[in-house]
Amino acid sequence: MADQDDNPVFQIQRMYLKDLSLEQPNSPQILLEQQQPQVDINLQMGAGSIAEGVYEVTVTATITTQIKDRTVFLIEAKQAGIFEIRNIPQDQLQGILGMVCPQMIYPYLRAIVSDVCTRAGFPPIVLTEVNFQAMFEAQQAQAAAAGNGSLSAPN
Repeated sequence: MADQDDNPVFQIQRMYLKDLSLEQPNSPQILLEQQQPQVDINLQMGAGSIAEGVYEVTVTATITTQIKDRTVFLIEAKQAGIFEIRNIPQDQLQGILGMVCPQMIYPYLRAIVSDVCTRAGFPPIVLTEVNFQAMFEAQQAQAAAAGNGSLSAPN
């Protein structure tokens, strides 16, 4: 019979908003513009060990809207989660930190971005679904090319 301490563990300890910023540098004048703004959305993931078997995973969205070369608004939101992950093989741990955890965090981030837009007086921006597997694999390939393991969990 296997020792209970050897059983795999995956638990969410906490989800929280780590950082939130809204800037409207050209208000109120730019609000009179009738043009449709250009919207640029950038997503980033991060993961790191905060204690033995405990990891913080973050997903950050940066949304920039512009009319011509002037910013209408800029939102940066970082949603985080603390996860207890134990007794998982290292190769599987990377996938959990890079795909499973961000997928759990992302709905909270989507809601925050939409809410902030609305509260700022703009139509909500609804972030589309994300293929975190493809994003994780691209980050891993980029890290390998650069010669470092950016999403690697410390031993």
